[in-house]
Amino acid sequence: MPNGLVFLQEAIRAADSVGKILQITPPENDPVRIFGLPRRLHFEYRILTKPYTVVRQVTKDTVSLLTKARKQPSSENRVVLTGRAGCGKSVLMLQAVEHCARDGWVVIYIPRGIKLVDSTSSYIYDLRSQTYLQPGYSFQILQRMLTVNREALQRIQLAEDLVLEKSALPKGTTLEKVIEFTIADKARNVPQAAQILDAVMRALDVQKDFPVLLAVDEFQALYGKSAYRDPHFQTIQPYHLSVPRLIMEYANGKRSFTRGAVIGSLSLSQTNFVLPVELHDALDLEDLDAYPISPFAKRNREMMVYTEGLKKLAVPEKLTLEEAIGVFEVWKGTEVIGTGTASSADNFFYDEAFLGKYTESGGNARDFVWKGILGSLDM
Repeated sequence: MPNGLVFLQEAIRAADSVGKILQITPPENDPVRIFGLPRRLHFEYRILTKPYTVVRQVTKDTVSLLTKARKQPSSENRVVLTGRAGCGKSVLMLQAVEHCARDGWVVIYIPRGIKLVDSTSSYIYDLRSQTYLQPGYSFQILQRMLTVNREALQRIQLAEDLVLEKSALPKGTTLEKVIEFTIADKARNVPQAAQILDAVMRALDVQKDFPVLLAVDEFQALYGKSAYRDPHFQTIQPYHLSVPRLIMEYANGKRSFTRGAVIGSLSLSQTNFVLPVELHDALDLEDLDAYPISPFAKRNREMMVYTEGLKKLAVPEKLTLEEAIGVFEVWKGTEVIGTGTASSADNFFYDEAFLGKYTESGGNARDFVWKGILGSLDM
């Protein structure tokens, strides 16, 4: 197996950390275990058997950003990870999530944002809020939040009374008890899960003891067309769905944690949920265009409101040689390539293979692994 350091803040902040291999050893309540992973990353870690990651310069920059965000409202730290397909955005988000989980943050991680808008979960119209509630997905988020953040939620209390259909939870009830109450009577509380999730998030907004990270991969799906339909078979806009609207209100600063950050990550390999024009304009992503976008292309003004104030954090297109060596060493250590011995002939083979695959991939992280190391070498 690769000789990796344990994933710790000190290991990332070290002056010589770029290119170093870090092993993620997730405890039972780790975000990787509970919230899950993006699909491609999940497949990669199944091959590796253990999750490893390599420190890049952009990793250090992101950790520095999060260190400052600990003492600032999330409205000042609303970032979208941008870059070409396969450059490492999802891995960078995972590194940010793991860093925060080990640094005393409350972590809410949604690795597959497309699931919020692809019509795979139940929904029901709520006349009071004039939105479509997603009770099943809201219930899942509450369950996972409790498992990952139980220690923090034991100390955070409801900011106001929570009045439900046949019960009420008074102001001052800990969020741990609120979610346990929700889970205990699942049949009754699942239909009210969206309301309970909103109350829990409002409590997180006003508390000052813990910074909060809201991280969403496949972020562009929230700003495009959803697969949900109303009774007239008209498309339901994402901002009319309860969970996407909740996330988008944090993204545009309408709602804010007292301390924390909101991070989104684009997934440009998703052909069914492409980058929408409104998000493209807000983040000034002309460098990612396959062809120029017409200034006369129709924009959704309501959607543009939810893009206000977003900042981009560009992930480099290419791995540096130092970073690529770290990635290569991960796969070499698992004996996916070569014989695992240290003879001079093997070392020559490794050097030649590394330089060849790095050149063929143009430094793109995904192509380097999947089309380079795994695509043409012995497994």
